Amino acid sequence: MGTKTIGLREDAYEKLKARKREDESFTDLVERLLEESTADWRDGFGTLPEEDATELERFAATSRDRASEGTATRQQEALEELSSVTDGERDETA
Repeated sequence: MGTKTIGLREDAYEKLKARKREDESFTDLVERLLEESTADWRDGFGTLPEEDATELERFAATSRDRASEGTATRQQEALEELSSVTDGERDETA
C-alpha cells in the first residue's frame, strides 16, 4: 500500500505526537484516533432526558395534527373545486 505526505501545523503535530504511543507509528495513531471518534448513532440512543422526550413528543404530535389539518383542508378545497368544475361542465352539456 502506498503512502501520502500531509502537512500539519506545528501545534497539530505536537498534539498528535503527545497522543502517540511508543510502539505506534503515526499511521497507527491516526487509525486509532479515527476508530475512537467514529460515531455510531446507536451509541447515544435513548439518552434523551425524560422532560426533553416529553416535550419532543408533544411537539411531534402538534406537528402531525397541523399537517393533518392542512392536508384535510387542501383535500376539501380540491374536492370543492373539482365539484364546481364538474357542475359547470354538466351545465354546458345540458
